[in-house]
Amino acid sequence: MDVAGGAVELSETPQDGVRREILEETGIEVNVGPLTGVYKNLARGIVALVFRCTPLGGTERTSDESTAVAWLKPDEIPSLMSEVYAIRLLDALTPDIPHVRSHDGRHLFPR
Repeated sequence: MDVAGGAVELSETPQDGVRREILEETGIEVNVGPLTGVYKNLARGIVALVFRCTPLGGTERTSDESTAVAWLKPDEIPSLMSEVYAIRLLDALTPDIPHVRSHDGRHLFPR
């Protein structure tokens, strides 16, 4: 399992890109809240920005870019996705934001 994501278009703000990507991949409309983390894949040179979002409506559905849409409890997250994706969701649930982390695509590097 992965989290919704994608690239921001040149004409979009990061928040507009988040709204569009989540709607495209899940069918859910969201309000984009605070930045909760910055995650760098050192192996690929990709930086991901993660925002806490609140669902507003829409109809859950999969897409060409998603195979499932699920609402998870925090204790379910680590067993359903890899460490580098699970930490993004768990970090977003904490009050001490934003988090800044690096990884190799599979495993987190120590802070």
